[in-house]
Amino acid sequence: MALRVAYEGTGFFGFERQKQGRTVQDELEAALLETYGRPIRVVPAGRTDAGVHAVGQVVHCDVDANVPVEKIPYALNTRLPPDVRVWEAHVVPSEFHARKDAIRKRYVYRFDTRPIRLPFLRTFSAHVPGRLDVERMAEAARYLVGTHDFRAFRNLGSSARTTVRTVFRAEVFARGFDVFFLVEGDGFLYHMVRILAGTLLEVGRNRRTPEDVARLLTSGRREEAGPTAPPEGLWLFHVYYPPHLLPDPPAVQLFDFPEDIR
Repeated sequence: MALRVAYEGTGFFGFERQKQGRTVQDELEAALLETYGRPIRVVPAGRTDAGVHAVGQVVHCDVDANVPVEKIPYALNTRLPPDVRVWEAHVVPSEFHARKDAIRKRYVYRFDTRPIRLPFLRTFSAHVPGRLDVERMAEAARYLVGTHDFRAFRNLGSSARTTVRTVFRAEVFARGFDVFFLVEGDGFLYHMVRILAGTLLEVGRNRRTPEDVARLLTSGRREEAGPTAPPEGLWLFHVYYPPHLLPDPPAVQLFDFPEDIR
C-alpha cells in the first residue's frame, strides 16, 4: 500500500523515528497499529528535518485487506493527530518501494518579505524582511537545471555515495510579499534545498551574483555557498513515480500557494 501524507512539521523532530522526540513515523505507525491490530512499519520517499512541512510525502507499508482502500485515509485520520493527514491510499505492486522507485521530487521554499511578520505565517515561511531582487534569484536558479555535482550544496555530514543529481526545474517567483523557490529533481542531498535557498537569498540581497551559483557547481566548496535556510520555509510538495506504479498526485489547492506550484 502507498499512502500520500501531509503534515505540519512544526511539532516534529522530523519524519524518521529517533531515540527521543516526536516524529511523523511514530504517529503513522501508531495509527496503523490501532487500525490493523499489529505493528506495521512505514517506509518514506525521503526523510524531512524537524520543522519541515510536507504536502505530498509518500510512504509504503504492508497492510491487510480488511479495510477497503478508499476508506484507509479516513480510518487512519480518525487516529492521527491534527498535524498529520493521510489524503490518498493506493494499492501498489508488492515490490513497490517509496524511496527507490521515486523518479523526481518537488520542493518549495517560501520566503516572507513583509516588514513585520504576521503571526500565523511564522511556522510556514522564512521571514526575510525587505525587498529581494527576484529577477536575479530566478537567473541564478536557472544555472541549477541539468545534471551537476551538487557537493557545494550539501551538509558536510552527508553520507550520500554520490553528490551528482539532476534538477529538472528551478524557478523563483514572487506573489505579493511572498517569494517562492521551486525546485524539482531526481533526488536531493541532505540539506541541499535549504542551502540552495540560503544561497539564492544572498543573490536576492545582492550579496553575490547569479554567476556565483554556476561557479559553486564547479568548485564544489560548501564553505563558499550560502547558509542553510531555516526549516520552516521548506515544503516537500510532491513525489512522482512511474505511472504504472503510482499515478501522479492531483493538484493540491492550498489557500496561500500560487497556481504555479500545484
